[in-house]
Amino acid sequence: MTVLGLRRAVIGGSIARDIDVALENVVYAELVRRGYEVTIGRVREKEVDFVCDKDDRRLFVQVAYLMATEEVRAREYGALDAVKARGEKLLLTMDRLDLSTETVSHRYLPDWLVAEDVV
Repeated sequence: MTVLGLRRAVIGGSIARDIDVALENVVYAELVRRGYEVTIGRVREKEVDFVCDKDDRRLFVQVAYLMATEEVRAREYGALDAVKARGEKLLLTMDRLDLSTETVSHRYLPDWLVAEDVV
């Protein structure tokens, strides 16, 4: 039994939520490894997964498993679009398609993990 399977058996949850949490943990650890000071952000009722500061650079990061539904896309882009502060906005998912917008850079999470640049 995997750790996620054991967790689900003990406290419940869904596979999609477990994957999202696992991906967020991986991204958090990588951001810290890259030297960022990482906190969680909130804009009104929306939550930004990570607000990252390093030197004079600020980065807002959302992490999601897949952008499979309009509801997920609205939630993830909505949180980043609600941020009015200066800084780069990054969405990391397991989607291979580039779903970047004018204001949000979308990256395939495995590529981001091995990339030299952050955005």
